[in-house]
Amino acid sequence: MISVSGIRGIVGESLTPKNLTAFAMAFASWTLQEKKKRHANSPQERPRIVIGRDTRPTGKAIGDLVSNTLVLCGCDVTDLGIATTPTVEIAVADEHADGGLIITASHNPVMWNALKMLNHRGEFLSSAEVAELLAIAETELFNAAHWNEIGAITPNGEYGDLHIAKVLQLSSIDPEAIAREHYKVLVDCVEGAGYEIVPELCRQLGIATTLPFACGGSGIFPRNPEPIEENLGSTITAVKESGCDFALVVDPDVDRLALICEDGTLFGEEYTLIACADFYLKKHPGPVANNLSSSRSLRDIATRYNVACYSAKIGEVNVVELMKEKEVVIGGEGNGGVILPELHYGRDALVGIALFVQAFTLWRQEHRGGTLSEFRRHFPDYSMSKQKILIGKTSREQLEQLFTDIALRYPEATANRLDGLKLDFADSWVHLRPSNTEPIIRIYSEAPTAIQAEALASELKGEIEKRTLGR
Repeated sequence: MISVSGIRGIVGESLTPKNLTAFAMAFASWTLQEKKKRHANSPQERPRIVIGRDTRPTGKAIGDLVSNTLVLCGCDVTDLGIATTPTVEIAVADEHADGGLIITASHNPVMWNALKMLNHRGEFLSSAEVAELLAIAETELFNAAHWNEIGAITPNGEYGDLHIAKVLQLSSIDPEAIAREHYKVLVDCVEGAGYEIVPELCRQLGIATTLPFACGGSGIFPRNPEPIEENLGSTITAVKESGCDFALVVDPDVDRLALICEDGTLFGEEYTLIACADFYLKKHPGPVANNLSSSRSLRDIATRYNVACYSAKIGEVNVVELMKEKEVVIGGEGNGGVILPELHYGRDALVGIALFVQAFTLWRQEHRGGTLSEFRRHFPDYSMSKQKILIGKTSREQLEQLFTDIALRYPEATANRLDGLKLDFADSWVHLRPSNTEPIIRIYSEAPTAIQAEALASELKGEIEKRTLGR
C-alpha cells in the first residue's frame, strides 16, 4: 500500500526485498533532486538521510537493506537504531538532513512493516512530493553512485535523550509540580519503540513510580498494538490491580497516546488532544486544529478560549499543512495524536504525555485528591460511532453524486465536501469518507450519547444502501 506516509505491507508477501530496494533507490534519487533544487547555487554535498525503526523483528534486516541501498545511491545515512517516529522527525531537522525514513508499520500487526518518508523538514511528504517520488520509481530513473562516491553510515544513539530534553524544555512543563503529586503510573509500550524512552520521560517529568507493562522491547506485540479499548483488556486489569493513578499507552512507533483512568475506564483517545489543548491554551492562546473526523470537543474548548478551530482532511500531512497556514498553536488528530509546533510539526506521544500529565497536575492542585476519571468529566462529553459499508466498484463521479444526493436529503445540516461528506447538525455530526485502499465508505458520527451516535451512523448507512443497491 502506498500513501503520503510511505509504503507498507506484509513482510515476505507484499513487502519484499525487491520493492524495498526499489523504493529506497527512488527515495535517494528524489532526495538528491530536491537537494539540488534547494541549493542550486552552492557546492553539492552528498544527501544525508536519517533512519530509525521500531522494535519489530524484521526492522533491523530492513534497515540494513535500506541503509546500504541509500549508501550505494550516494547518500550518507545517520542511523538512530530503535527510535520513535517523532524522534526521527526531530533528528532530521536537527541534523539538517535532506530526508528521513522510519521503518515502522505503526499500529499494524507484527507481520507488517513499512517505510515512512520524511522531507528535509522532518515532515511527511505532501501528495505532490509523493507523486514525484513515484514517477522516479515507475521510470526507474535511479541515481547510482560510482565506487568512489558512495556514502557512509553513521550510528547515532543520542536522539532519544535529546528528544526528552526538548520536551522538558517546553515552556509549559514543570517537573517539580508533577513530582509533588507522587504519581504511580503504569506505562504500556506494547513491546514497541517506546519501551525505554517513555519510562525515562516519566522519570524525568517527576512521576514518582513507573510500572513498566510490555516494555521489554521485543517487538512481539502481546496484543493488537492499536491502543483502543477493545485491545486493552489486560492493561485495564493491570491498572486496577496495581492501584495506579492512571496508565499511559502508546502504539509501537509512539506517535499516539491513550490513557486509562484509575478505575479502568478509558479517558478516550479523542480526549488526549482535548485535555492537552485546554491546558496549553491557558498560557498560549491561539487557533487550534484537528481533522474532520475528530471530536467536536476541540471546537468547544476553542470557544472557551475565544480562539478559532479548524478542521483538515484526514491525514497528518493535511493537518500539518492547515496548522501552518492558520498559524495554529496546538493541533492533532482524534486518534491520540498531539502536534505541538513549539517543538515540531508531527504527532508526538512524548509531547502528549508531558502536556497531559501537566494538565492533570494543574487540575489536581485545585481538586485535591481528584482522580483522572473525575478530571475527564471536566470536559465536554460526546460519544462516537465508527462504521463502514461495502459499496463495490464505484467511480469518483458516482461518489460525488451520492454525496450530493445525501446532502440534499439533510438541508438542516451544514455540508462540508472537503473530504467526502461531513454533515454538521446542531448537536451532532456524521462524516462519510471513501477509503483510499478498499471499496468501502467509512461512517464516523458523534452525538451527545452513544445511542444517538449509533443511530445517526446507521441512518446514513441506510441512505447509502438505498442509493447504491443494484448499481
